[in-house]
Amino acid sequence: MAMAPSAPDLGGQRPPRPSLDSLSSVSTTSLVFERLQEEMEKDPRSRKTSRRAGSGALHKEEGDYHDDAETGPFLARPGAPTQRKPMDRSLRRILLIVGVVFVGGWLAALGIFIFAGKYRHASDSDHDPDADSRGSGKAVTMDQVLGGFWSPRAHSISWITDPDGQDGLLLEQDAVGKDFLVVEDVRSNKDPAPARDAGTELAKSRTLMKTAYFEWNGKSRRPEWLEPSPDLNFVLLGVNKERNWRHSFTATYFILHVPSGAVEPLVQNDDQAKVQLANWSPQSDAVSFTMNNNLYIRRVTDRVTGRKDTVQITKDGGPEYFYGIPDWVYEEEVFSGRKATWWSDDGSYLSFLRTNETGVKEFPIQYYLSHPSGNTPAEGDEAYPEVRQIKYPKPGSHNPVVDLQFYDVARGDVFSVPVDADFADDNRIINNVLWAGGNVLVKETNRVGDHLKVVLVDVGTREAKTVIDNDVAGLDGGWFEISHKMTYIPADAAKGREHDGYVDTIIHDDFEHLAYFTPVDNPKPIMLTSGKWEVEDAPSAVDLANNLVYFVATRESSIQRHVYSVKLDGSDLTPLTDTSAEGYYAVSFSSGAGYALLSYMGPKIPYQKVISTPSTAATYDRVIEDNSDLADRARKHELPVLKYGTLDLDNGVAVNYVERRPAHFNPNKQYPVLFYQYSGPNSQMVTRRFAVDFQSYVATALGYVVVTVDPRGTGLLGRKHRVAVRSQLGLLEAQDHIAAARHFASLAYVDASRLAIWGWSYGGFAALKTLEQDAGRTFSYGMAVAPVTDWLFYDSVYTERYMRHPRDNPEGYRASAVSNATALGRNKRFLLMHGVADDNVHFQNSLTLLDALDLAGVENYDVHVFPDSDHSISFHSANRIVYDKLNSWLINAFNGEWLKITNPKPHDKLRRRSTQGLRARMG
Repeated sequence: MAMAPSAPDLGGQRPPRPSLDSLSSVSTTSLVFERLQEEMEKDPRSRKTSRRAGSGALHKEEGDYHDDAETGPFLARPGAPTQRKPMDRSLRRILLIVGVVFVGGWLAALGIFIFAGKYRHASDSDHDPDADSRGSGKAVTMDQVLGGFWSPRAHSISWITDPDGQDGLLLEQDAVGKDFLVVEDVRSNKDPAPARDAGTELAKSRTLMKTAYFEWNGKSRRPEWLEPSPDLNFVLLGVNKERNWRHSFTATYFILHVPSGAVEPLVQNDDQAKVQLANWSPQSDAVSFTMNNNLYIRRVTDRVTGRKDTVQITKDGGPEYFYGIPDWVYEEEVFSGRKATWWSDDGSYLSFLRTNETGVKEFPIQYYLSHPSGNTPAEGDEAYPEVRQIKYPKPGSHNPVVDLQFYDVARGDVFSVPVDADFADDNRIINNVLWAGGNVLVKETNRVGDHLKVVLVDVGTREAKTVIDNDVAGLDGGWFEISHKMTYIPADAAKGREHDGYVDTIIHDDFEHLAYFTPVDNPKPIMLTSGKWEVEDAPSAVDLANNLVYFVATRESSIQRHVYSVKLDGSDLTPLTDTSAEGYYAVSFSSGAGYALLSYMGPKIPYQKVISTPSTAATYDRVIEDNSDLADRARKHELPVLKYGTLDLDNGVAVNYVERRPAHFNPNKQYPVLFYQYSGPNSQMVTRRFAVDFQSYVATALGYVVVTVDPRGTGLLGRKHRVAVRSQLGLLEAQDHIAAARHFASLAYVDASRLAIWGWSYGGFAALKTLEQDAGRTFSYGMAVAPVTDWLFYDSVYTERYMRHPRDNPEGYRASAVSNATALGRNKRFLLMHGVADDNVHFQNSLTLLDALDLAGVENYDVHVFPDSDHSISFHSANRIVYDKLNSWLINAFNGEWLKITNPKPHDKLRRRSTQGLRARMG
């Protein structure tokens, strides 16, 4: 790779150099005038002559003269009789004008050169994400990309509610120079830079744990998980943490009494008990927990009797009945977490899910090298793999039956509340539960996710009614997105809120927008936002004191994120972030929404700062992370040139794309192109976030162009763009990728014979589906990691939301499967990788595809499997192997190496030599 000139010395030793071209031009002109003037002023006999080499002659012989700028046509021959004449005035004026123009032009160029900072090396300038080219620098390496070298430092703030009512409290754990666990005001930092209002009163700091260890039975232990009680008088501590699924784990819990320092086990008389989930009561007087799939309440201090006993709420929990925790599919696809227990605000009731998995079939996951159960094989059984049976519902099969139950703490009884016209047990998914004063709001859908009901439960009267009933299948043929951000708005007449209500995201004019429902049983909301843009995972926070709702949205651009506020009456929508510049922000708010941790994530170098919101009287703004090290690295490395845009595809569809070009991109060359994508429903890969990843490495270190397209089905461009893929996953996505590839193949700087596509998980499925649909006409190569190949093999909750029930859409399932092995065989070559112990996308998917390839006699592919690796493919350093394989395989593909192994034939010379050697040995 060509390198740019090295950086000039700017340390005071020498000034910046102008360009050599400019310097030579002005020097030549100056010398001409100087020598002319000298010669004209000399006596003719003393004018300059040349010596011939090796002779003592003081003058040239005849015929030795040649024209040049000094002794050419301007001067007579030395020694000849001459008469001194002044230079012609017109000629002199012309030469003077030419000289002035040259000098003036040079000075102007020098000024522009210095003013524009062109003398600076690229490493002296901040990283510009929109630059058309990059200066010289270090190469981006695979070790950097996989080792966290390019990962921005980021801090999370655990905002907590102050028992004394002040806002802005945070929980700090293991901070440098502080006690191990401290609660303090966010403004109490030691940084003198931000000024604080003289009248500002900070909340008092509290130490909950002085050191990182606690003692129990003479043994020192360090918590692996912890949670303070709301009143900050207790801390729940988890040790011996063991992972279960993606989010869930078991642990042994202890309760620390902060004032006294006393510690006791959560499960009385059992300091080794494995607990699946533990939650504080809002009143800090009890902990609910699930153990062995049964639900309990442990009283820390009874408000009436002072007892510290444990109450077992359910007793029939076991392998097929869960209480207060989700099963595998609910954890993965519904709650995206491990919790299915919710306390009422006053601690009088506990609501929880009961999950019945009796009808759910098991799927075996085999481990050949490890023992996730922790059990050592019995003698003689070492050669057998450990098998873990997972209750995993697949499309069309039995789903877990889930219903919501309640526990009345005062009465000590468990009860359910019937709902008129509720979904049947085998056709119900409960996806959100929210306490709203003395009521509970329950969001549930049918199993295919296109019919939504919001149920209002009055736990006092133990009655329920459906307050919203929407069938989106009739609206646009799509599905409802699961959200857990629905927020309760309590009544406050002094603030103009006459009734209880809640804020939620709903479908409005083809986009996802915020709505305020009040009273809670009112099905017609006040719209807080509207327009051809969408809110994302909203609301972010509610400021009840000022009737403000904060949210993140794509109002400026579908690939940007900014933070806004709006009043509860839908007026005064105001940006909290600077919308005059492109930005991608995330935010978390304090309990009262008076302060926020604002995380700028791109396109420039990410940073974080804590700010006060406009409703806070005293202004506060402090940068807590500037990522200066990352900024320095970006200056010194050759990062890809990024080009963002929208493609109008030949199928009438517009899609967002980002093109990553090599740092020294030359439009006169031809480059191979790698398409990287995910393409899953409601996902988004094309954003303005800062990222230096594997795709960046491919662009800069390997010198390929890398393109990402968000096809139909992806998010943040409205329902029409998103729901078109329903009942036919993979087909429209593949069409869009092929159309995008054809566009790039038509560009002069693209080598149309070298196009490849790759992805992981849904992206692996989309890569294979694209290769199948294209059949070698546009793409030549592909790489798929842990792909779905048939949607009948994936879990029911996710799949049926987008594909509906197999009974109602058999042709759609057949069309979406990657099954045309003959079409795949028309590509030059493809790569398939999968983890054998993948509990999410089962290895069954790849094995079934391999069988189809075998039956069709297709052999133009490579396979790499990873024993004991799950969906992340990380067991025994496997993740590094995945990327090493992608790297080397892609280089071989674009170098044409895979073409050399097609239809191989014996090498004649080697065959003859082998035959002669064999004869010699035999003779």
